[in-house]
Amino acid sequence: MLSSLKEKVGDVLLPGDEFCFDTDDKISLTEPVKPEKVVCGPGLRRSGGRLLVCKSGVLRHKQPNMFWIDSQQRRYVPAKGESVIGIVAAKAGDIFKVDFGGSEQASLSYLAFEGATKRNRPNVQVGDLVFAQFTIANKDMEPELVCIDSSGRANGMGVFGGGGLLFKVSLGLVRRLLSPNSEICSDLDQMFPCELVVGMNGRVWVKSSSVQQTLIIANLLQSCDTMTGPQRQELFRRVRQGVL
Repeated sequence: MLSSLKEKVGDVLLPGDEFCFDTDDKISLTEPVKPEKVVCGPGLRRSGGRLLVCKSGVLRHKQPNMFWIDSQQRRYVPAKGESVIGIVAAKAGDIFKVDFGGSEQASLSYLAFEGATKRNRPNVQVGDLVFAQFTIANKDMEPELVCIDSSGRANGMGVFGGGGLLFKVSLGLVRRLLSPNSEICSDLDQMFPCELVVGMNGRVWVKSSSVQQTLIIANLLQSCDTMTGPQRQELFRRVRQGVL
């Protein structure tokens, strides 16, 4: 099955496509994943001895044997541990209701901030932007966000967003921006130094030295959503030369 999967890397797959496992292709939940086993990422689902495609997109591969579907999906489904950009929608007692672009709002306790106590409450207002992380995210419970890590530190999370611009992109572009060696981010830094906050829910906040540069960066990122690598490089080259 590994050979058939690797042959399809780079091809467009549709929901309903499937691959059959060999008899010895099994993944243990207790033992570490071995290099010859298959690890399924977003868009792929195991069902018995089959590997099913549940999203349309391009099959991607990462060594040793990780596969996932790279799609232009915009609907976000919350997952535990993912960091998102949310908008405080309401206050309900000791809980803030946060809109993160999902099917329902998430709850954020006032104690889920660094240094927050019953006497020292964080200054959070309706309409503020928060960069937070999911601690509870499943279909049977209300999503819950926190703005601290496991050690109680903010680690970059909390209220932010003064003077910047918030916009939406596809989830595929978000993964490209958050990759360790993102070419898009490095090219942007060379042209326009800026502050950039990227949420896994497809929301991006950017702030540059001027309003004009902020708008240019936002338009460039939204254009990268549907461009190939050479097209993006040509666009950035023209922006550097001042053609656009």
